[in-house]
Amino acid sequence: MAQAAGTARTVILTVDDDPGVSRAVARDLRRRYGESHRIVRAESGDTALEALRELKLRGDQVAVILADYRMPQMNGIEFLEQALDVYPGARRVLLTAYADTNAAIDAINVIDLDHYLLKPWDPPEEKLYPVLDDLLDAWRASDFRPVPTCKVVGHRWSARSSNVREFLARNQVPYRWYSSDTPEGQRLLSAAGQDGERLPLVITPDGTPLVEPEDPDLAAQVGLATTPTEEFYDLVVIGGGPAGLGAAVYGASEGLRTVLVERSATGGQAGQSSRIENYLGFPDGVSGSQLTGRARRQAAKFGAEILTAREVTGLEVTGASRVIRFSDGSAIAAHAVILATGVSYRQLEAPGLAELTGCGIFYGSALTEAASCQGHDVYIVGGANSAGQAAMYLSRGAKSVTLLVRGPSLTASMSHYLVQQIEEAPNISVRTGTVVEAAHGTDHLEQLTLRDVTSGHTELVDAQWMFVFIGAAPLTGWLEGTVLRDTRGFIMTGPDMTVDGQPPKGWELDRPPYHLETNVPGVFVAGDARAESAKRVASAVGEGAMAVMLVHRYLEQS
Repeated sequence: MAQAAGTARTVILTVDDDPGVSRAVARDLRRRYGESHRIVRAESGDTALEALRELKLRGDQVAVILADYRMPQMNGIEFLEQALDVYPGARRVLLTAYADTNAAIDAINVIDLDHYLLKPWDPPEEKLYPVLDDLLDAWRASDFRPVPTCKVVGHRWSARSSNVREFLARNQVPYRWYSSDTPEGQRLLSAAGQDGERLPLVITPDGTPLVEPEDPDLAAQVGLATTPTEEFYDLVVIGGGPAGLGAAVYGASEGLRTVLVERSATGGQAGQSSRIENYLGFPDGVSGSQLTGRARRQAAKFGAEILTAREVTGLEVTGASRVIRFSDGSAIAAHAVILATGVSYRQLEAPGLAELTGCGIFYGSALTEAASCQGHDVYIVGGANSAGQAAMYLSRGAKSVTLLVRGPSLTASMSHYLVQQIEEAPNISVRTGTVVEAAHGTDHLEQLTLRDVTSGHTELVDAQWMFVFIGAAPLTGWLEGTVLRDTRGFIMTGPDMTVDGQPPKGWELDRPPYHLETNVPGVFVAGDARAESAKRVASAVGEGAMAVMLVHRYLEQS
């Protein structure tokens, strides 16, 4: 990617896989707009999206995006659709040949295309500049307030620094990262009156310094909603993964006063996925963050309230009300509750792992660390889809990626399409029948001891990065004594609770529990937390929608 200097100027981005055309477009743009705008050039949809995400994190503004239609891997329409998630206010232009005008016209409806230009555009004074002038005028007249940007000063191998970056990124809060040992990092520490002993330091857009902030304080300071606006709702959705977001969208769109409560960041495990390729309607795949961002905007559009960094600690039944208690002692109540708490990755039990978690060892994809893996050897523990998706994503820049799988093969737990992709990737290797015996390092991961489960043979390997995906544990411990769960902690519902056709103990209604209803009337469950659920994004979204339908049925009969 080539670009002009001057990061403070508004950006015009152009992407074309033909280097000659790409340079020509950038040349003509610089000649007319170079003094007032920063021209960024890319030669593929992937690199252009990376550039857009970097600009977004820095808080830079993008006014116009020009993309060629005929590009391999990702055509211009597909690129502009994904770019819409990053910069929804940017004006979108498609460069097409005469034969592609029908596709361009269709794109007006698909991606709200602002204009399409036929190639060649010579002379630009007649065919290019008037179009760009009008689009820039329209963009200036729109609401393009600068995106506030946080500054995060931390250490590369600080677990809390990594957690803060992940929290901000997953909640789509723009930030800039400064290592504490760089001159700029030192200047920011000094300005905040800090010596660097306590990290990370977060400086909010209004200049407020936060030292080692906890998630609730950080969320409140960066503009995320953390406090409910009402005391009573029609529906409380607990958990912001695909099931919870689906429930919030359908609940709010159907007129229910809906609040979604999320303890960390919307998206759940799916939100951390680098690419989901088997979700209906996205033949070229979609990242978890893109899918989550769209769903969150959709829920908000319909009026759902979304609370972030709020931990729920209790559920109580008070007459017809269902009371939700938070860790700070406050509470809200509702007619009905949907539990979409999802699951968390199980902790890997081996010497050294707990001490190095966040310092080279991560649970989940930790996509904010992906850039630091460039040129390094990466180990991934796990054999299901999440591990496979992370392997494919990290393999783009890592020197090598090694999947460590306890079982004899990937086929038992990973989708066929992912197994094929991994087999075809030249820098991904799979070691079956292998487990991590120990992790070694001082302030960060340096080596791993691997053990062959059949022979017992151990091997010491150099490693700076390890990502763990070893199965899931439901986040349901806080429901103990209230909601029925199976021996593994997953929530039981509907027919699964009946014994010989009899409803669960304590059930007082003259009807059996609905399909997704728990042993507490009016409390439903959707997604991965439900016993015997499918553990797929599509099924979780479907269950979220189905749970809302059952909520309506419950409210009609109450």
